[in-house]
Amino acid sequence: MDLKRRAVILDFMVALIALCGSCSGSVHKVGDSIGWTAIGIIDILFYKKWSFANTFHVGDTIVFEYNKQYHNVIEVISFYDFHFCNTSSPVATYSSGNDSITLNRSGDFYYTCASPGHCQAGQKVHIFVHSATSMGPIGSPTPGPSPSPSLSTAPTPF
Repeated sequence: MDLKRRAVILDFMVALIALCGSCSGSVHKVGDSIGWTAIGIIDILFYKKWSFANTFHVGDTIVFEYNKQYHNVIEVISFYDFHFCNTSSPVATYSSGNDSITLNRSGDFYYTCASPGHCQAGQKVHIFVHSATSMGPIGSPTPGPSPSPSLSTAPTPF
């Protein structure tokens, strides 16, 4: 193979690696250092606060780490099931103790622990996933259109 062709292939491969590197999502360990085991050691809103403090996008991965003798991860379909800890019709059930879930769409995801009393004690997390299309080229939100000034939008006195 000639030197020019090698250079073109090498440039293509470098560009492809750079592109793939920017496409991979972030990894979020649910509950950070505490993990998915916080029953009895933290307040009931712990996972709600954790979720609110993180931003999730399509392609990100969430990881649940826990002792599988005492916990599991149940994905439920609706806010109703999440709020009332109804795990009778799960979307998915995980029980390995180290579950990685790739967030493959935007929208709401609801996870609970089905061990008796755990969900009611706060071992549940709502993940809101932002769409990938709302992100700019370097991971910052894409600005919306600038409002146009208009004289006709002045408030009308009553």
